[in-house]
Amino acid sequence: MKKCLLFMLYAFFLLISCSTVPITGRQQLNLVSSHELNAVSFKSYNDFLSQHKVIGSTEQAQIVKRVGRRIQTAVEQYFAENNSSARLEGYEWEFNLVDDATINAWCMPGGKVVVYTGILPIAKDEPGLAVVMGHEIAHAVANHGNERMSQSLLLNMGGVALATALSAKPQETKNLFLTIYGLGSQVGLVLPYSRVQESEADHLGLIFMAMAGYDPNNALEFMQRMENSAKGSATPQFLSTHPSDQTRIDNIKKLIPEAMKYYRKQQ
Repeated sequence: MKKCLLFMLYAFFLLISCSTVPITGRQQLNLVSSHELNAVSFKSYNDFLSQHKVIGSTEQAQIVKRVGRRIQTAVEQYFAENNSSARLEGYEWEFNLVDDATINAWCMPGGKVVVYTGILPIAKDEPGLAVVMGHEIAHAVANHGNERMSQSLLLNMGGVALATALSAKPQETKNLFLTIYGLGSQVGLVLPYSRVQESEADHLGLIFMAMAGYDPNNALEFMQRMENSAKGSATPQFLSTHPSDQTRIDNIKKLIPEAMKYYRKQQ
């Protein structure tokens, strides 16, 4: 009965509060304004950077920034060409390399990206890093964080607005946000993306990296290296939130021909 009520409540909110994922056209729950979410995101991002060693002058750090800027340009160009630049309103792009052996990377709402040094050996080179960053930026551009935050607010707090949740239960809401974005080790849980969200991030990410001048075929090589890294003693953090399997790899293979239509090789 409880699950049935939650499903009905979710369906109701989806009808009255939804947005559309670019490229795929999927309808998604959206209870949180980008302005509200970006404000929380920017503060959390700055807090994270203040607690970790940011690498700013090495060649690897410069590559992270270069790849990030190229994909940013591709994203902005795609939305400009599709008369949807308003979706990026409030973005304050930032790309940082953090000294951490964890195999991970992420992008928070508003274009705040972190790449961990631990994932660089698996990325291997600039095109491999473009696979990682394109995928992560796609999660943000597709509002997957907003969608997961909306779902959590609905299931855990009755669908109240983010500002209300922050006011009534500030610490609980902050922990919820950190958990959703993979920064919540203190609460012992990081929420994985759904299979649908993973597929969408793969789809959008391949197109964005292609527009940025990186061959989408590098995605398959990266996925193989990531799978091989998971055969060790511990599953990489990246795979705990981005689970992979043969079905996903097969889907990427099917998406590559479409992405290649956007491929603009850099001279």
